[in-house]
Amino acid sequence: MSKLLLIDDEADVQYSFRRIFDSPELEIATASSGEEALKIIPKLQPDLVLMDIRMGGMTGLETLKQLRKTEPKLLVILMTAYGTTQMAIEAMKYGAYDYLLKPFDVPKLKEIVANALKAARDMKQVVSYQPLLESEDYEVGIVGKSDRMHTVFKLIGQLAASDVTALITGETGTGKELVARAIYHHSQRSEKPFLAINCAAIPEQLLESELFGHEKGAFTGAAGQRIGRFEQCNGGTIFLDEIGDMTPATQTKILRVLQSGTFERVGGNTPIKVDVRVIAATNKPLEAAVAARQFREDLFYRLNVVRIQLPALRERREDVPLLINYFLNKFAKEKQSAPKSIAQTALKMLKAYHWPGNVRELENVVRRALVVAKGDAILPADLPAEVSGAATAPAASTMVSGEADAATLAEQFFRWARRDPARKIIPTMEREMIIQALKETNGNQVHAAKLLGITRATLRKRVDKFQIQKAVTIQ
Repeated sequence: MSKLLLIDDEADVQYSFRRIFDSPELEIATASSGEEALKIIPKLQPDLVLMDIRMGGMTGLETLKQLRKTEPKLLVILMTAYGTTQMAIEAMKYGAYDYLLKPFDVPKLKEIVANALKAARDMKQVVSYQPLLESEDYEVGIVGKSDRMHTVFKLIGQLAASDVTALITGETGTGKELVARAIYHHSQRSEKPFLAINCAAIPEQLLESELFGHEKGAFTGAAGQRIGRFEQCNGGTIFLDEIGDMTPATQTKILRVLQSGTFERVGGNTPIKVDVRVIAATNKPLEAAVAARQFREDLFYRLNVVRIQLPALRERREDVPLLINYFLNKFAKEKQSAPKSIAQTALKMLKAYHWPGNVRELENVVRRALVVAKGDAILPADLPAEVSGAATAPAASTMVSGEADAATLAEQFFRWARRDPARKIIPTMEREMIIQALKETNGNQVHAAKLLGITRATLRKRVDKFQIQKAVTIQ
């Protein structure tokens, strides 16, 4: 359950908030002054504070200054009936998450509060990157014991101990944000803010303003000055997810921040200095985007100081049972019940599936199976049809010799492509064939090329193109 503290000296406002946020998942506490709030916050430990700027006694600005000293990670949303006053802007500069105008736009209020609560959870939930989860001492963990994941764990540890920029790459659903949060939680900036921005989810005309803020009148609808996420996150860490979707103009500003630590708000000409660590992530091949002049080459090299390439789930199938066990225990904890088990036949099907949606898809499949399961164990009948049929279908990396087998395999590939039109099935299967051939030959590229019927030079190009780890061992 999340905790929200409302600081306002108007009883009507307190009553309205209790009505608006009446939910069993949210506990609401109130305080009538800044002095009262400072006394109860250490014991209450709220996830989010909503505070009026003008109150009797301490002002909201004075209260915020005190909170920044004692609770630097506590998110604060300011409220004011004097929307564009300098006091509101000054308060934002002291690290407020956002500010709202009275009277409230209720849908916008709910959206801002929901986003702030998620950001608060991200900062509070320590992400473990231990190879195995032996206890429930932490709520979130990166699960795996495969060689590929051990490499990831080592890089997380090295990055956490430094302050360099990091680039996390991998397919959708592989856990890029979890890795970013693990780096943050184990870094020297763990007591400072952490904000995550999905660059693909924000319209391109608004992304620059979201990141860097804007001045009054900078564009149509800019009724007042706004402080961007980089200013709010000063001293902390910002996670830029799907950075490959940025426009060239925003890329230029990001490059300037990385080079000099300065930027200008949209519509402004005053340089603003910040100290923010940037962790970026993408599911796109940025090298190809650079070659196509869709992504700045100089920005790519600034981001690519240390890269963590997350493997697809089909590349670490030995981790599937560990992940299933983790999700079973996680969901049981949510429901406060004993965890269910899984039948070996169902487990075999889950290990055989190709997982186009990676770990995120596996989590959703396990959650669905728990909903439809009638007994204490997940059975094959509880799995989606596409998963339960995977065990009997030809494996994606099987070498076929006859035309009938090839036709059957092609038919299966086409069904996968039709279920997931956005996925490029031919490059995906080509990559899988190369990985299997390298495993089969214990990494010998000459023999692997012969098995695939291609030259060694062609194989090398494909290994580089698909970012395949060259030291492949037999599983």
